[in-house]
Amino acid sequence: MAFRCLGKREVLGQDVCIYFSSSGEFDVVGSLQPILAAPGDDVILPCRVEPKFNVAGLTVEWSRPDRRPDPNDRLSRVDYVHLYRDAREVPDMKIPSYVGRTALFTDGLREGNISLRITNVTQEDEGRYRCFIPKLKSQTQSSIVHLILAVLLCFLLHTVVAHLQVPLQPTSALTPPYMQ
Repeated sequence: MAFRCLGKREVLGQDVCIYFSSSGEFDVVGSLQPILAAPGDDVILPCRVEPKFNVAGLTVEWSRPDRRPDPNDRLSRVDYVHLYRDAREVPDMKIPSYVGRTALFTDGLREGNISLRITNVTQEDEGRYRCFIPKLKSQTQSSIVHLILAVLLCFLLHTVVAHLQVPLQPTSALTPPYMQ
């Protein structure tokens, strides 16, 4: 399988080349860098299909691969952070702590954007997230995105900014460039 670079972008000081397979397949692409947040922030976990492809009619699953399902629930094999199936969210299969706090950008699904918004993040939200499209005709149906809650770093940053009296807009730093 051959790959072609679609373009280079600088991400947190690193040059990143976005590739897609020239065999006509699609790939699920997440962030190569961890997403940093402070408790209480709203974050976007970036994930998309390259090249752009309408996934509105497909199932999109967001899960925590390092989290074990409830052993008391024999029917549960996967705990979902967010599940989109049959063109709607399926809230009854979500991890309870994520109910009412997650959303996809449903208008963006037609362009292959399967990024997940999580509101009011907590320390328990820190970890690895898997975005997955099970029926995507591709060798790369999923990607892992890391969320890091940088409590001390964010506290120091807010302290410095408050001391300098400089306005800070952290959401712009958390929004992926292709969504701005």
